[in-house]
Amino acid sequence: MSRNEDVAGDWHRIDIVAAVHKQGLTMRDLSVRNGLGKDTLKNALYRPYPKGEQIIAKALDVEASEIWPSRYQRRVA
Repeated sequence: MSRNEDVAGDWHRIDIVAAVHKQGLTMRDLSVRNGLGKDTLKNALYRPYPKGEQIIAKALDVEASEIWPSRYQRRVA
């Protein structure tokens, strides 16, 4: 398992924040630039929040399913 992944294969929240910082942004910057409350995007780090996940993924130029594969796996009934 890579240090960027937790048990489910999702990126660790600290790695997501670091990747955002490498883009010269903060989570607050992304929230405000997208018309959200200053800490709103932090919710996506802890629980499913599709709108927030898409905003973060776009800022990192990856698909949200790459960051959070466990949230985007097809459910088999």
